[in-house]
Amino acid sequence: MPARFVDLPASGRYWLRDGRVPTTLLAEPVPGLVADPEGLARADLEIVGAVVARIAPAGAAPADAAGVRLDGGQVWPCFVDLHTHLDKGHIWQRAPNPDGTFASAIRTVAADRAARWTAEDVSRRMDFGLRCSFAHGTRAIRTHLDSLGPQAAISWPVMRALRQRWAGRVELQAASIVPVEIFTSPDGERLADLVADAGGILGGVTYMGPALDAQLDRALALAAERGLGLDFHVDESGDPGARSLAHIARAALRRGFAAPIVCGHCCSLVVQPPEVVEETLDLVKQAGIAVVTLPMCNLYLQNREPGRTPVWRGVTLLHEMKTRGIPVAVASDNCRDPFNGYGDHDMLEVFREATRIAHLDRPHGDWPRAVTSTPADLMGLAPVGRLGAGLPADLVLFRSRHWSELLARPQSDRVVVRAGRVLDAALPDYRELDDLMTETPR
Repeated sequence: MPARFVDLPASGRYWLRDGRVPTTLLAEPVPGLVADPEGLARADLEIVGAVVARIAPAGAAPADAAGVRLDGGQVWPCFVDLHTHLDKGHIWQRAPNPDGTFASAIRTVAADRAARWTAEDVSRRMDFGLRCSFAHGTRAIRTHLDSLGPQAAISWPVMRALRQRWAGRVELQAASIVPVEIFTSPDGERLADLVADAGGILGGVTYMGPALDAQLDRALALAAERGLGLDFHVDESGDPGARSLAHIARAALRRGFAAPIVCGHCCSLVVQPPEVVEETLDLVKQAGIAVVTLPMCNLYLQNREPGRTPVWRGVTLLHEMKTRGIPVAVASDNCRDPFNGYGDHDMLEVFREATRIAHLDRPHGDWPRAVTSTPADLMGLAPVGRLGAGLPADLVLFRSRHWSELLARPQSDRVVVRAGRVLDAALPDYRELDDLMTETPR
């Protein structure tokens, strides 16, 4: 484990002196705190027990008070990861994607799931992913769970046990993932009941077709009857004809659906004609839908053809959505499985790569909210992902002072603070899963 650049006092009351806070992550304005041209302000933070008691301009901390100097290093709230697949994670060594394509990812995962996804297998791999997220500084996660056929009866009880085991460390939410056509069958109603009983979110994958509107109407009806939110996988391709995002928005408006709807991916929007984009974004805004982009996974999958360099990278129209006031988040998605051969459940890595891929800079503006407060709000966790007096002292401390420093390196020496105390959690060793990695029969 890398040496910490700072050690916090043992007392339950201390100051973090001279840190830089992104002002966009403040829960409310702090009198006298002045942002520099990068949107960062030098501040002192008083920690009392498990809470941030006070934020003040740098120099406000009493000279004789216990504390540490951060020398201008950045202070963030803990991260929030709105879209992951913990149940798929870390199967690459036994189920590699043979050509890196989306179609092969689907086939490879299906074969692995049928052959290997017992309760023990899913539990151990999900717990491994949670430990990675926790060590990197993530406070809350929404994972999608493959819920087709008998897998639902295996994975949902595992999720409930893990949610209880991780309570107080990582807030764990879960959404089902099945083809939306399932919701027009008795299996769909049984799944909706299971999800409701587990306190989950109803989710599915949309595909264009003549029955899509009827499928969406049924999904929204099942969710409304049970008071569930919805989380869809949408238009994850480079096909200009993949336009189910607009169909979801129309369905929500048609039915007056009031619960939160999150749509992930929305890749095909980028390759559609301007008039289609304008109409779709207007509908999304009107319907109150939020969008989450998964840049690292879609960077891996989209526009991949053997022997040809990719010419577009799969991210959706984040800037255009944000300009319209559509809530947008950035999340990790798959890690070390056939949909993405890499990844470590590190939301700083996700933010860094999203900044580079989607130009979330010049200015950096309020884009840090996309991995903190915005996904927290979409998960119904309003106190999370913010800095403020009276809020939990769940923080990530960085030695880096400026954006060019923070986003240039992995920040492996970051210090994660939970409930006012330094988190002493190491990243798990991949060797822990070796006994699960015998190659999946094909």
